[in-house]
Amino acid sequence: MSKVFGEFRAVDKLTMSIKQDEIIALLGHNGAGKTTAIYMLTGMLMPSEGDAIIHGNSIRRDTDEVRRSIGLC
Repeated sequence: MSKVFGEFRAVDKLTMSIKQDEIIALLGHNGAGKTTAIYMLTGMLMPSEGDAIIHGNSIRRDTDEVRRSIGLC
C-alpha cells in the first residue's frame, strides 16, 4: 500500500506479511513513513493505493473489525 500527500510519497508500495500472534516493530529514521504506515493499518488514514488484509478483513471496507483484532502501543 502507498500513501501520497500532494507530491510527497510518505509510504511507497509497502508490502509485509505478519503471521498470527507475531509481534512486530517498525524501525527507521525520522520521516521514513512508520507512523503513516501504522495509521493506515489501523484505519486512521486510508491508503492512496492498495489495501491491507488483517484477519481476513480489509482496512478499507472492514475498519471496525480490523480495529477489534489488533493491538498497538
